[in-house]
Amino acid sequence: MDLKKFKILDSHHHFWDLSMKKHPWLCERPLINFRYGNYEKICKNFLFDDYIAVSSNYNVLKTIHMEAEWDKKDPIGEIIWLEKLYNKFGFPNGAVGQIWLHEKNAELLLKEYLKHPIVKSVRQKPNYDDFKKPLVKLSDETFRIGFSKLAKYNLHFDLQIPWKYLQEAKLLADDFPNTLIILNHAGLPYDRSKKGLRNWRNAINIISQCPNVVVKISGIGVPNSTWNKSNNEGVINNLIDKFGANRCMFGSNFPVDSLCASYDQIVETLFECICGLTNTEIENIFYNNAIKFYKPL
Repeated sequence: MDLKKFKILDSHHHFWDLSMKKHPWLCERPLINFRYGNYEKICKNFLFDDYIAVSSNYNVLKTIHMEAEWDKKDPIGEIIWLEKLYNKFGFPNGAVGQIWLHEKNAELLLKEYLKHPIVKSVRQKPNYDDFKKPLVKLSDETFRIGFSKLAKYNLHFDLQIPWKYLQEAKLLADDFPNTLIILNHAGLPYDRSKKGLRNWRNAINIISQCPNVVVKISGIGVPNSTWNKSNNEGVINNLIDKFGANRCMFGSNFPVDSLCASYDQIVETLFECICGLTNTEIENIFYNNAIKFYKPL
């Protein structure tokens, strides 16, 4: 298989134009604490031409834009902006919108998203331990009430959460089997010690038992660690072993993961790790699964 010719759907990337002043975490100083450390390098515009430049070696046919913490006061503004990009460039082909399911007006925003066919899913990052912000847990009644509305609006839920809270995610998935949960960034296996990886594997084993949960092989960079097969193969293979090649998707997480690796390194490392699979399984991970789950434009 020629890696540079087969189809790719990038299921997780971002665009931003900082001249619009819509991304506080990128525009304001001091910078926030971030799992990859200092991210000054990505505090600049990343638009269609930039994405095409970094991905030019590959046959990327479609992409899914992940909400990029746009100004919370104007979540629909991000979607309208993305629709303009799609109409002009043909990318992105789907969008994951912001949501705050624990808030009383959550359903009003879901209704607004329903008016925009580019929106395929929503994301809210639960907060268990940052006491500078409101704590929002997957087990909170207010959150679960909001989550229960997603099926009504035919929207998925993109979940970004540390692996130690995946037990609660399983309970949520079990209670709402008609809502697809898309686990972002492999459940964040940031602790690569033997103990850390063992705990992460145990958590992945738990959440993978839910048929309505799928996973993105994305965002698995580790600060001060080389992005290569030896550092990431165990994580990637464990995901495929537990979820199967039919429930895993490739995502570049660009430009965020440019802090750890080039686009080429991310794609080629994943391919090196899964090259022992059948061509169909590889095509599923890089393209077909994201088509099936997100149904992009």
